[in-house]
Amino acid sequence: MTYGLISSKYQIVIPKDVRQAAGLKPGQRLIIYTKDNVIFMIPEIATSKLKGYCDGMDVSSVRDEEDRS
Repeated sequence: MTYGLISSKYQIVIPKDVRQAAGLKPGQRLIIYTKDNVIFMIPEIATSKLKGYCDGMDVSSVRDEEDRS
């Protein structure tokens, strides 16, 4: 288990092993939210890097726009 520390200015130091495992870079933005007293920090990914992410996805159950009314 790895521990971080919150400074008096509420800044958090992310330990080196966690930064390396997540591939974090200086200046990178994180999406941060809480749920049931758990803090989630998710690296923001540029939409340009998501190209092809859903290739091969089955969309047969997706309704056409005229079916939505």
